[in-house]
Amino acid sequence: MRLKYLKNVVSLKLDTQKCTGCGMCVQVCPHDVFTIKEAKSVIGDKDYCMECGACSKNCPFSAIEVNSGVGCFRAILNGKRNGSEDCC
Repeated sequence: MRLKYLKNVVSLKLDTQKCTGCGMCVQVCPHDVFTIKEAKSVIGDKDYCMECGACSKNCPFSAIEVNSGVGCFRAILNGKRNGSEDCC
């Protein structure tokens, strides 16, 4: 089951000019946000992104930007750290 988070608020951006289609983002994204089409990475549905930052940290060409640690991902981490329910 895939979960969508907050609609139209994710900070995820892909610079297709820098992308070489290496597929690293596809491999590391826990929510399958990326696919490869015509030798370039493509963002499927941004609303599946939880802004964990795995894609941007692992992109060898700096083609991906995301403000990791904000949004739903931050809420989940704070809930686990505080022993409370996450608000996502």
